[in-house]
Amino acid sequence: MRELDATDREILSLLLEDGRRPWADIAEHVDLSAPAVADRVERLREVGVVRGFSVDLDRSRLREGVEVLVELTTEPGETERVRAATSGLDGVEHVFTTAGGGVVLTGTFPADVDAHLASEVPMDAVREYEVRLLTDVAWHPSLGEAKLGLPCAECENTVTSEGVTATLGGETYAFCCSSCKSQFEERYERLAEGA
Repeated sequence: MRELDATDREILSLLLEDGRRPWADIAEHVDLSAPAVADRVERLREVGVVRGFSVDLDRSRLREGVEVLVELTTEPGETERVRAATSGLDGVEHVFTTAGGGVVLTGTFPADVDAHLASEVPMDAVREYEVRLLTDVAWHPSLGEAKLGLPCAECENTVTSEGVTATLGGETYAFCCSSCKSQFEERYERLAEGA
């Protein structure tokens, strides 16, 4: 498995600027053919670097409400339950979980933020929360100097350039070595036979 090269980085940067950019336009920038760009993006999608293409809505322009940042401190062991509930809450744009057992979200809510939260969030799982009004929101995803850091599907070690991949059941898995790949494939086949 190869690392991200300069061309992969350029393609990803162009897609971050505009996820609808045509392959032909990207190809001109990176000196490849459009099919070669499509192949590279597909490879990046298969290993999970590219999860999909989505629309970034500015909800404040679509409905009434106030833009807020909400920080919820959860009770021990309740972070995932609160994260799941807030992810489905109408108006939420971004949800983050913190290492300290909290959930932070941004979104556009009706003026009564407390009632809006209480309508969907299990408040018994929240120790305390704070709501702050936002005056501006900007989202600037960037690639930076990130390196490919896929976890091995078998042992969870980081997959390096010596790693290998396998496609099983239509899904691509990355492995740190051929031994892990063989173990995973054997277990996968046993499970498939038993299903």
